[in-house]
Amino acid sequence: MELTSKQRAYLKSLASTMNPVFQIGKSSVTPEMTHAVEECFNNNELIKLNVLKNCDDDVHEIANVIADRTRSTLVQVIGKKIVLYKPFKEKQKIILPK
Repeated sequence: MELTSKQRAYLKSLASTMNPVFQIGKSSVTPEMTHAVEECFNNNELIKLNVLKNCDDDVHEIANVIADRTRSTLVQVIGKKIVLYKPFKEKQKIILPK
C-alpha cells in the first residue's frame, strides 16, 4: 500500500504518542519476531518498534525486512524507532485522510 504525504504525516502524528510494542536486540529479525509482529497486527493497525543499541544491523534494512515479511507499510524510521502500518481488512479503526 502506497501512502500519500498527508496520510504518512497523519500516521506519524498518531505514532508520536505511542510506546514501542517490541524491542529488536542483537539477534535482529528472527522468524519468531516476525510472527510476533504479525500477531500484533491482529489487534493494532499501527505499531512502533524499538531497535536496541546492541543490534548491529542497519535500522532501515530491519524496517524493510519486517515490512516485507508482514506485508505492512513502513511509515517512518527515526533514530532507532520504526513505525509500521497495516490496515484491517474490515472495520478500520484509523481513517486516513484522502
